[in-house]
Amino acid sequence: MALYEHVYLARQDISPQQVEALTGQFKNVVTSLGGTVGKTEYWGVKSLAYRIKKNRKAHFTLMNIDAPPAAIAELERQQSINEDILRVLTLRVETLEEGPSAQLRKRDDDDRGERRGPGGAPRGDRGERRPRREEGRVEGETE
Repeated sequence: MALYEHVYLARQDISPQQVEALTGQFKNVVTSLGGTVGKTEYWGVKSLAYRIKKNRKAHFTLMNIDAPPAAIAELERQQSINEDILRVLTLRVETLEEGPSAQLRKRDDDDRGERRGPGGAPRGDRGERRPRREEGRVEGETE
């Protein structure tokens, strides 16, 4: 069987519980056709780069799938019928990524707290700024 990373976008209007129900429904489609779903990640509601079917935001969900191509074709067919699904992207990969995806790691990095300067020193301990250079004068030039 082949390994796939599958991301789908659901309408912003539906609740996160409804997105989880959709994910469960799609897992059942894959498992009924002989595949397995390794991990699923709900990435939350994110802004879209452009409108899709009059939506500016969408619920993003990632599924790591180990299944035959027929199961993926049926999954995508089911999603194309569902009016709550805006877009689908399925990529065949050599290996499935273990641990959190890049999207979840990015979210953890955003919670880094206070900003630090070079060497880990707090940025509030900076010295005074050097005076700005006047236009038309070259540094080191005296009048």
